[in-house]
Amino acid sequence: MWDHIRSLMAGWKNAFIPYLQWIGELKDKKTIRADLIAGITVALVLVPQSMAYAQLAGLPVYYGLYASFLPPMIAALFGSSRQLATGPVAVVSLMTAAALEPLATSPDTYLAYAMLLALMVGIFQMFLGLFKLGVLVDFLSHPVVVGFTNAGALIIATSQLGKVFGVFAERAEHHYETVWNTLLAAAEGTHAPTLLMALIAFGIMWGVKRFYPAMPGVLIAVVVTTVLAWTTGFADAGGKVVGTIPDGLPSFSIPTFEVTTIWSLIPAAITISLIGFMEAISIAKAMAARTRQRLNANQELIGQGLSNVFSGMFSGYPVSGSFSRSAVNINAGAITGFSSIVTGVVVMITLIFLTPLLYHLPQATLAAVIIMAVINLIKIDPIIHAWKAQPHDAVVSVVTFVLTLAFAPHLDKGIIIGVLLSLGLFLWRTMRPRFAQLSRYKDGTMRDIRVRKLQTSPQISVVRFDGSLYFASAGYFETKMLGVVAANPDLKYIILDGEGINQIDATGEEVLHHLWERLQAQGITLVVARMKKQFMDTIRRTGLKDKMGDEIFYSRIGLALNYVWDQLGDSYDRDNCPLRSPLASNRA
Repeated sequence: MWDHIRSLMAGWKNAFIPYLQWIGELKDKKTIRADLIAGITVALVLVPQSMAYAQLAGLPVYYGLYASFLPPMIAALFGSSRQLATGPVAVVSLMTAAALEPLATSPDTYLAYAMLLALMVGIFQMFLGLFKLGVLVDFLSHPVVVGFTNAGALIIATSQLGKVFGVFAERAEHHYETVWNTLLAAAEGTHAPTLLMALIAFGIMWGVKRFYPAMPGVLIAVVVTTVLAWTTGFADAGGKVVGTIPDGLPSFSIPTFEVTTIWSLIPAAITISLIGFMEAISIAKAMAARTRQRLNANQELIGQGLSNVFSGMFSGYPVSGSFSRSAVNINAGAITGFSSIVTGVVVMITLIFLTPLLYHLPQATLAAVIIMAVINLIKIDPIIHAWKAQPHDAVVSVVTFVLTLAFAPHLDKGIIIGVLLSLGLFLWRTMRPRFAQLSRYKDGTMRDIRVRKLQTSPQISVVRFDGSLYFASAGYFETKMLGVVAANPDLKYIILDGEGINQIDATGEEVLHHLWERLQAQGITLVVARMKKQFMDTIRRTGLKDKMGDEIFYSRIGLALNYVWDQLGDSYDRDNCPLRSPLASNRA
């Protein structure tokens, strides 16, 4: 036990020093220069994006800058991806707002709960990473994530309509009702200067992306609209601007909270942890494949967890890896995590010296930034592809999409139902795996007699079960085996081809045991071929292998057939048996 504890402690110690893997590479001046350029480039995108996402999360815009200061540095130092850009992201910001709005009773409690939520998300991610439980993320199947992301993108985009049109609408119980109220308010009286400012921002970002993709379109839109708002008196005309941003860095603080608040935030914290990490690890894997670096999912969980913990302790809110900024980072030439250190330093400089320049930044511009960012998240092709691969998966994706929209702002309900549906369909498929009765094909292989219209022996039946023999499929296996017996009254031997059986649980072992006894009572011998190690280990531990006898287990179907033919004796015409291979006289 003590050896296990020492091993675990050593693993925890190693989890906090991954930066040693790339810090030595900074001796190369070319690497430092590439990371400096990449870090500054990402910062030019991050500063306006983080302010927009904080607004989406229901927080003052400068809290987005707080969440962009230390978290990128911490994630780079303790994660395993060298180019992953961490900070505020759209989906996590939306989920933060959805989690906090029903609980917070005042602006102060809202801010405190946002910090608490970041701490909880970070602690949960660190727990998963330290105990190597990153496998839990696999429960979020790709169709569920696609459906949720598409719905989330629509919710995010429509949530900004009020700021684009310069109108206010009361929040309703459901998001679609709020959107309808916003459209009615816009029809009654759109604020023209606000709409014009949003359209200018949209035009600049679209134009730059279309004709000058290497230029920072978001930053250009922010600068142009801020100057326009300042010179035209946009705020005096009723347009909403960012206003005063406190200068200086966030201070260390632990939010005060009640135990009941923690219990209320646990579902949201778990959901944000998994969804946020899924987003982060997806882009990290794509970049790792491109750079051929080694990626450790559990180490990345630790890095993301620590970044959220620091975000919560320094007036931030939950963060994650960003698709768009990570793409900017690697395309700008980032080699090591030092680029994220540079990004954090640029944000620090902005907080200390540049916040007065952001006073006249129109909120309509930030809304336009959000909408432009999430448009790329709406993707129909993955759903179509899922339908081609497996229609059930496409159904899961569509159901998750529809329910997430219907339940919004309660986003967790849609994704939980999607996960349960995905697991339920998986269970349904594995409950009825393919069961085939086999015979020899002209090329010597064993094929399904129904598919190939093959003849088989009335006394010998070879069957294959293409699935694990566990509690949900064991009854089906027994039914199909007894069906073979009922359809062949002269049957003497059944050869079970176990190549497709990966596992067997207690229920499967019990069913196999009773089936063997039942066949024995009817004068039918069950012979087993090509069973895998995990199957054989189980029946050895239970003693079933000893009861059935070593002589009925074979590594190949040909050997099993030779045994059966020997047992049937000379009275059986093996040369004309449909199960005999036509390729060689000595091959079964």
